[in-house]
Amino acid sequence: MEFELDCVFLLSSDARGINFDRILGNLGDILSRGAPDGKGAKIDEFHVDGNRLKIKIKSTRYVRPHEAVFRLRKFLSRELGKHRIGIRRIFAPSYEIKFILEKEPKKSISVPFAHLKFDNKECHIYLENLDEEFLRRNYVDRIIKLINEKIERQYYEGKEEYWELIWQSKPRRHFFDKDPTREMVRRNWIMHRGRGQWIFGPIPTKIMRTMEEIVIDELIKPLNFNEVIIPKAVTWDVWKRSGHAKNLYGEIYYLCPPMKRDPEFWEDVIDMYRITGKVPTDMIKERIREPIGGMTYAQCPPLWPYFQGRTIADESLPIRVFDRSGTSMRYESGGIHGIERVDEFHRIEMVWIGYPEQVRKTHGEIIERYRIIFNKILELEWRMARVTPWFMAQEGIINVEDKEKVIGTIDFEAYLPYRGSREESEWLEFQNASNNGDKYTRGFNVKSQTGEQLHSGCTGVGLERWLAVFLAQKGFDMDNWPKEFLRRLGNLPEGIRFL
Repeated sequence: MEFELDCVFLLSSDARGINFDRILGNLGDILSRGAPDGKGAKIDEFHVDGNRLKIKIKSTRYVRPHEAVFRLRKFLSRELGKHRIGIRRIFAPSYEIKFILEKEPKKSISVPFAHLKFDNKECHIYLENLDEEFLRRNYVDRIIKLINEKIERQYYEGKEEYWELIWQSKPRRHFFDKDPTREMVRRNWIMHRGRGQWIFGPIPTKIMRTMEEIVIDELIKPLNFNEVIIPKAVTWDVWKRSGHAKNLYGEIYYLCPPMKRDPEFWEDVIDMYRITGKVPTDMIKERIREPIGGMTYAQCPPLWPYFQGRTIADESLPIRVFDRSGTSMRYESGGIHGIERVDEFHRIEMVWIGYPEQVRKTHGEIIERYRIIFNKILELEWRMARVTPWFMAQEGIINVEDKEKVIGTIDFEAYLPYRGSREESEWLEFQNASNNGDKYTRGFNVKSQTGEQLHSGCTGVGLERWLAVFLAQKGFDMDNWPKEFLRRLGNLPEGIRFL
């Protein structure tokens, strides 16, 4: 790696009479401390122009110029203070970095702030007009890391995600071969309302509530999960710590508070609607603040501030909690389809926290409970697969493997007869269970009583997908529904007739 920084120290007064040859000749190990012999940063040249001290700093990988410049500032502040001169600020007209990549980029890439040039595996970064914050907050190293990640992603794109079948049920007899969403619409069970959003009438609601009760009775109560209420509006500080802020901007429903609540501030907006009958969204955009965050994308992150920076007593471990207090929102773009892939969905979210062995044990117990529900109560045809963990896919983390196959995600997939044959059609991922390792406990600085790193896991029951799978396989004739499920369901309400 080669670094060359042109920086300017803006001084409080004219410094042309000061002997900088002597001052800068007595730096000692200030620019080399912590680096191997001869590998520190060096002042290549300097020039005084009135109250501006211009310095060119060169280095290799060890003491980088954007670090060296602040060591130099501390030293110069002391020396120039003897002449009653201070340093007002630092800025950098230009910064050039050259380094060798592990892989040659397949196509052009761009990153904020930088001009990039590639010569086979050699990368040239050109930065201009950098302020002190840019240098102090180490944006340069983040830019280098981002370039490497983007190139690595180019080689990863197009590859299939890791998927390993670990169990599959025997084929079952199915009683329906059509899209259950369309059939429910035809029967007036459900109504599409807005993009990726559905109104569920009394009959499908009763079915989903029964499924929810099955989860409560067969999983949540036996494993001693306690109910909590988690916010559904998520602020940026949460997503920064959870990792979601790295990669999810195209899938968030954003939250923008109004600038004021004052009725007079909104009077012309209200008047425009009352006259035209149209909501003046262009006027509204001028009266709302920048996003403070968004609606919950993954249900568990907004729980974590409850534990953030705190030490959990051993007597409280393992922690097992669940939330069913509201919907999650996810902008699915062109991916929406029926009730299987929606923007607004209803979910029971379970989170468990403990020492690694406790988290692994809970993860295994949950999988076994799902196995009982799917085999003995819903009688589904399904399979389990070990997949690329969802949190790695969300954050753009790739080529990460857990050799023991403990940390990661287990997907539960169901066969949908209307999509085609078992062998050739795409099965629906309708459930998963993740052991997240220390992703959240480390991100939110959650400590244990012993000092050992805590782990966590989560699993979310998506009721829309459970309903879609059940009806796709069992159909709409209740005579073909499993007896145990019918026992728990009881009588269905009368449907609503429309004239």
